[in-house]
Amino acid sequence: MTTDAEEIIYQYYRPGALLTELLLDHSRRVRDKALAVAARIVDAQPDLQFIAQAAMLHDIGICRTAAPSIHCYGRQAYVHHGMIGRGMVEAFGLNRHALVCERHVGTGITLADIRRRKLPLPLRDMTPQALEEVIICYADKFFSKTENGRELPVDRIIAGLSRYGKEKAQTFLSWHARFNP
Repeated sequence: MTTDAEEIIYQYYRPGALLTELLLDHSRRVRDKALAVAARIVDAQPDLQFIAQAAMLHDIGICRTAAPSIHCYGRQAYVHHGMIGRGMVEAFGLNRHALVCERHVGTGITLADIRRRKLPLPLRDMTPQALEEVIICYADKFFSKTENGRELPVDRIIAGLSRYGKEKAQTFLSWHARFNP
């Protein structure tokens, strides 16, 4: 199976389309941030090749969601993009990469979140587990697809995550303390 992330993206996205360019720009920024974070973690030796590939694929499912502000004209709710992406990437036999797709939304979606907020998602834990998953999820929070590629400051990230509960902001802050000593 191929692990060329852009080749996989082009299986689902039309080259040159606004959504394709937005996805590629966002994914490259997340990849670069994640690799920079991983380079600072000398004790755990994260898998840099995997991080680069999985970061490029983490948002592949957005094309099937309804998010017109970012050129997505699918039918599913945006909260589904991680789960959708998982299926898309699993089709290429990249099961580990697929888990990053599913587990990167917010700081991850817990089973308790799904039940409490009555989210239209399968009843399972969708939080990042492996170090590489956490790094990609962390890096992703710095880049909103609606901010023209500008890196968000930590206070804006915290404010955004706090809308979903203070524990989401606390999770991010614990990652921030770990990855920015």
